[in-house]
Amino acid sequence: MTSRFALVLATLCSGAQAAQFNVLVFSKTAGWRHDAIPAAVKAIEELGRQHDFNVVATEDAGAAFNDQELSKYQAVVFLLTTGDILNAQQKAAFERYIHAGGGYVGVHSASDTEYGWPWYAKLVGHMFEQHPAIQTAVLKVEDRNFPGMDGFAKRTLVTDEWYNFHPAASKLNYLLTVDETSYQPGPKGMGTFHPVSWYHDFENGRAFYTALGHLPASYGDALLRRHLFGGMYWAATGKGFRAE
Repeated sequence: MTSRFALVLATLCSGAQAAQFNVLVFSKTAGWRHDAIPAAVKAIEELGRQHDFNVVATEDAGAAFNDQELSKYQAVVFLLTTGDILNAQQKAAFERYIHAGGGYVGVHSASDTEYGWPWYAKLVGHMFEQHPAIQTAVLKVEDRNFPGMDGFAKRTLVTDEWYNFHPAASKLNYLLTVDETSYQPGPKGMGTFHPVSWYHDFENGRAFYTALGHLPASYGDALLRRHLFGGMYWAATGKGFRAE
């Protein structure tokens, strides 16, 4: 366990800081490693200070993924994770955490993680298949009545790495889609309905995912930060929001 991780855990246990909820940010990679990870962690830490919730960031699966430590958090963010990042015992602890009512937030390549874990595929909702080059495209709102969605225009230009996904592994509520006629999706586009962000109740817990966030500079964008906070807020508290 890193000294910084131990220090923040001790703070959570002591109750020294009153906060709305606690979030674990997990950014371990066993495949492609995104350059955006430092900027993404910093952005979530700043959101925590702005919205009064505690943030613990780690890549130490052994320290974090056990029943005792996971019980300290209301939501766990898989932030730009890739590959097989948890062992069998850690997976079992995370399954128990969600079954006990915990929240999950997946960001971008969280869908490019743990392909051999069927339970995780159901939690995420869609698994990554492939992507074309980074491009500017039209992002479309499918549902504004969710935390953080009130900042989006009905249609807006966004630059990102637009993931194509395998078919859904769960019944999902879709928040954002991308208009494939506005960019070059490559040979394996998804057609007229191309999801980008969604959420669903899963077992006794909650799961939110967004494919946005490939570029480091994106984490300085107030719109993406609002979107991420909305997902974390809902995953941690279960509280909804109506924009209209």
